[in-house]
Amino acid sequence: MVNNKDEQLTFMAVHAHPDDEVFDTGVTFARLASEGVRTVLITATRGECGEIVDPEMSEAEKQETFRKLGQVREQELKNAAAALNVSELHFLDFRDSGMAGTEDNQNPACFHQANMSEAVRRLVKYIREFRPQVIASYDPWGGYGHPDHVQTHRVTTLAFDVAGDARFYPDLGLEAWQPLKLYYTVLPLTWIKNNIEELKRRGVDGPWNNPAMESETWGTPDELVTTRFDGRDFIDNKVAAFRAHKTQISPDNFMLVMPEDMRRDGLGVEYFSLAKSKLPQTTQPEGAQEEDLFAGIR
Repeated sequence: MVNNKDEQLTFMAVHAHPDDEVFDTGVTFARLASEGVRTVLITATRGECGEIVDPEMSEAEKQETFRKLGQVREQELKNAAAALNVSELHFLDFRDSGMAGTEDNQNPACFHQANMSEAVRRLVKYIREFRPQVIASYDPWGGYGHPDHVQTHRVTTLAFDVAGDARFYPDLGLEAWQPLKLYYTVLPLTWIKNNIEELKRRGVDGPWNNPAMESETWGTPDELVTTRFDGRDFIDNKVAAFRAHKTQISPDNFMLVMPEDMRRDGLGVEYFSLAKSKLPQTTQPEGAQEEDLFAGIR
């Protein structure tokens, strides 16, 4: 085990936009907070692009909200983070890049167009400041290929590698800090297949009914999923966080209308793939999955 007597256990998740933190790490944040772990959420952008789905807004209200969408979604994120008991919330202060091929994706201020060294520097600052032992972010495909998700993967992976090397970014004036584990947030292929089949059977509408979403391509091969984190006792926190993102998640969203038993079992367990480890020993049991992101550390 790693000696952490002098260091507070800290978990950091790095996400692209407001609301991403709920999907992949919602119950993880809430459960770890309940266990006394300091939880840090870093979000690259304020979600300035995209639609507004709040049914309570008139068209005039939506047009007014579009002019300050980043500000509105920042507040929604703060509300969601409070529901998940996140200790620290910070932004990398880049603009939302929108989807590939759009005009927003060419904006020089967007995250997709960011100077890589500067983007990594901003994240390294937070890693050295909060000293997380465990960091989680997206896989190389960014979960579903969004430019900001892919960029988040690149930046987080590089920051994990260089934060512990004092030769990088000495101007920050912060002691180098090497995190011990880097995880990708994932969904097992069989988990997706089984849950989509059951939701269809129960008549719940969702993105799987939209051919453009190519739901058959979703998921990570089961053998690459190293970690299963059970947060079912914190499903209410996750649902409350979803509801906080009113401009992005409508009340009839499948996550909010699915049967109660499916919500608890389907959304209350979050999955990860251990991408990098600085520990001297493996933490995954042979033929099984880890049950704790801090396995080998606490």
